Amino acid sequence: MSPAGCSHVNGYKVDNWKQNLRVIYQCFVWSGTAETRRRKAKSCVCHMCGAHLNRLHSCLYCVFFGCFTKKHIHEHAKNKRHNLAIDLLYGGIYCFVCQDYIYDKDMEQIAKEEQRKAWKLQGIALSLSAVSACVCFVFTGIGEKYTTWEPTKRELELLRHNPKRRKITTNCTIGLRGLINLGNTCFMNCIVQALTHTPLLRDFFLSDRHKCEMQSNSCLVCEMSQLFQEFYSGHRSPHIPFRLLHLVWTHARHLAGYEQQDAHEFLIAALDVLHRHCKGDTINDNGKKANNPNHCNCIIDQIFTGGLQSDVTCQVCHGVSTTIDPFWDISLDLPGSSTPFWPLSPGGDGSTVNGESHLSGSTTLTDCLRRFTRPEHLGSSAKIKCGGCHSYQESTKQLTMKKLPIVACFHLKRFEHSAKLRRKITTYVSFPLELDMTPFMASSKESRMNGQYQQSVDVLNNDNKYSLFAVVNHQGTLESGHYTSFIRQHKDQWFKCDDAIITKASIKDVLDSEGYLLFYHKQFLEYE
Repeated sequence: MSPAGCSHVNGYKVDNWKQNLRVIYQCFVWSGTAETRRRKAKSCVCHMCGAHLNRLHSCLYCVFFGCFTKKHIHEHAKNKRHNLAIDLLYGGIYCFVCQDYIYDKDMEQIAKEEQRKAWKLQGIALSLSAVSACVCFVFTGIGEKYTTWEPTKRELELLRHNPKRRKITTNCTIGLRGLINLGNTCFMNCIVQALTHTPLLRDFFLSDRHKCEMQSNSCLVCEMSQLFQEFYSGHRSPHIPFRLLHLVWTHARHLAGYEQQDAHEFLIAALDVLHRHCKGDTINDNGKKANNPNHCNCIIDQIFTGGLQSDVTCQVCHGVSTTIDPFWDISLDLPGSSTPFWPLSPGGDGSTVNGESHLSGSTTLTDCLRRFTRPEHLGSSAKIKCGGCHSYQESTKQLTMKKLPIVACFHLKRFEHSAKLRRKITTYVSFPLELDMTPFMASSKESRMNGQYQQSVDVLNNDNKYSLFAVVNHQGTLESGHYTSFIRQHKDQWFKCDDAIITKASIKDVLDSEGYLLFYHKQFLEYE
């Protein structure tokens, strides 16, 4: 481009030139709606040779499309003395007198404004093209269900014979990368491994969806975006997350310093900062209310936020007061803690519930969830004012899942802190590869009587079924320990991430581990 600008632009800037230029951008360059895209595909052909390709340009003075490669637009400019044309692919303005693409501040402003309008009109359909059809349907909320792409025979042949195509095989290690421990930062490394292998979060960042609105160079979302690029670049050398650590210290000061921190605490702090920093990355730009209890359309809330329903029932009039609160994770009490644990296992009969084998005396994740959702008598010391009785009465409280998140994180409360003791609970809790959350939904509350489990009749409801994809473990004591994680790379391919060292793991290794944080995603994300 000419640094001094183009003087020939002034001859174009007469009468309604701004409106005319906007129409060209709207209809033939950015094409934000399906109608304008159809119009562009139908009418944007070279008026001399009829070709669609060859870098089509449109004359700014009259209705003429011409090939730039074959110089048909050049011939038109010479014959008609129409010196300016617009590139219909990129929106650049070309001057045939200067023989260069030019820059004009007013024209550039119009181009950017129309491009932003087109982005808003296109919405999620273009933004998450890497996500499967059903996932796009979850996010759009516009009633249009996208169908999967079925390649033709010709397309299959092209794919097979393209040597540059990167094939994803069962032995593929793309996305696996170790992280250097910067001094007691294993708590951070294992959470980063879990986040970088979260399917929708990966698709979001690898499709370059984040639009930073922060003025300073301190956006944690920008750093996470860069981190995803590093993980999926194909490099095998361990990554040094020094900038991520610095930003975490900046935005979550209670985690600053080289002392050992809690991985669960880091997860919640990281999600909170990411949520605050990606407020501008709304998945729905059509003004519709967010479909999660946080009422936010950022990618963090779209993936991790669920709704926890609390029903408080008066013991006198049996009136029910219901509240719904957002959650990013579910913290579960374990047997062996100072909190009384209700033995809910079916017993030592070797039966299987939710894919979990019940050995004699063992505790399962389902047991913990049953205890979490059982009715609890609040007692006479915790009376609550009843709206029906208009007086303080004893009541019962029950928690259930009103809305399930796409990714469910379960926190097994292994660290007990009280005035009398500080200790780690090492009770083994078995957890399944596949988890059905239907029994713990608010809609399934009637199927449970006094906290007793009954098999759901809605066995075909796949929307409540989850698959395990990451496990964070803690070895050692409360005072001194080390965090590692298991990550699922493909459907049955698991790897152990121990800071910079990544080794292959078996499913047995995963299921036999102690378990501190368990990450599940909805099964409809199971796409190859």
